Amino acid sequence: MKIPLNRPSLAGRELEYIKDALRRGQISGDGHYTRRCSSILEKRLKATRVLLTPSCTHALELAFILADFKRGQEVICPSFTFPSTANAFVLRGLKPRFIDIRPDTLNIDESLLESAITPKTVAISPVHYAGVPCQMDVIMRVARKHHLLVIEDAAQALGAKFRGRPVGTFGALNAFSFHETKNCMCGEGGALVVCDARYVLRAEIVRQKGTNREQFFRGEVDKYSWVDVGSSYVPSELQAAYLLAQLQNLDSITAKRRRLHEVYSEAFATDEQKGKLRLPRIPGDCVSAYHLFYLILENATQSERLRKGLMKKGILSTFHYFPLHLSAMGRRFGYRKGDFPISESISERLLRIPFYTSMTWREQEEVIRSITQLL
Repeated sequence: MKIPLNRPSLAGRELEYIKDALRRGQISGDGHYTRRCSSILEKRLKATRVLLTPSCTHALELAFILADFKRGQEVICPSFTFPSTANAFVLRGLKPRFIDIRPDTLNIDESLLESAITPKTVAISPVHYAGVPCQMDVIMRVARKHHLLVIEDAAQALGAKFRGRPVGTFGALNAFSFHETKNCMCGEGGALVVCDARYVLRAEIVRQKGTNREQFFRGEVDKYSWVDVGSSYVPSELQAAYLLAQLQNLDSITAKRRRLHEVYSEAFATDEQKGKLRLPRIPGDCVSAYHLFYLILENATQSERLRKGLMKKGILSTFHYFPLHLSAMGRRFGYRKGDFPISESISERLLRIPFYTSMTWREQEEVIRSITQLL
């Protein structure tokens, strides 16, 4: 493929840090580089504790283990999201209470929250789609009113802010991703952000296979042993070494992606005015992380025609989420076609186009020229 959808890139000292990690003689997790990454994120987010995990999926799973809900209870989340959002709590025996998305930002429609709450509802898991923050003031107000826990799926949103506050810090427990498709990456990786101090100690224990190993290393106990349920939610030092270089350059990464986003938006503004497509929306009270760029075409036929036309030119583009309520798993929970019309319509018409930090102006110009010709 001449121009891929995504291309992992180096931001600075990744290779140097990986070599140093090898020289230090520890490549298992929670060493020098893991601690440095956690410290950077804690300072940036002003979070009580940040724990690196092998993926955002693991961070979400860890969050719902800590939440300790009962089987059969419900979690509200959008249908237009990746399966990990729902899997994290379905694995614990909870049920998804899907709701539709807003037609502008494609985030969870906060106006539908209260009507979705039942006596079994225990949590809300908003997803910040494309790095654009959800309306967290409304979500938190509803959560407080109904005594619900908020667990943010901020996989795509490191660096994003809602009314000046970083996303991933509103909920008691929140998750970020460092998958190779994300703005800051280390191949696979994630982070659990703990904003409620009551969860810190147990988060350390569950993450370390159910042992109080962290307390032992801090000198708080004379030996460590099995004290709770847990699993291995610790990434290697090699991942953390790569990630550190990325985190140190987060602001410059975001600035590059913002400029790419602006160039696309300016290039297709006329096509939007003519009604040929619709561009991403970023509300005035939101600062985006600029995670991806998409076009929303008039119908599924036009979206597929454009995708195939770009493919012939060596340019990769793709749809995004297939609504969870229409999946095989979603139907097992009783959902059916027509339940969430905006999610269904967007899923058919949305086309993601190439967007990555190391994208050159020549590559972007070729994408723009090809799309304009095909339209």
